[in-house]
Amino acid sequence: MSDWVECQEVERVPGRVSGAWLFKGTRVPVKALFENLEDGATVDEFLEWFPAVSRAQVEAVMEFTTASLETQPA
Repeated sequence: MSDWVECQEVERVPGRVSGAWLFKGTRVPVKALFENLEDGATVDEFLEWFPAVSRAQVEAVMEFTTASLETQPA
């Protein structure tokens, strides 16, 4: 399981968006990225729909997720 505290492009603020992990400086939940990708959206579409999120933030979250999956025990 990922420890999102270690990803510098996300934050959790009590009382903001029900305490969900958000892209830093936005009200966009990280979960929204994965839900949209799961539904077939592209990263470019996600960025168009959520202009407050930067490509660098999406890339950092994706890299963090990939790294966390690689370090999990089998």
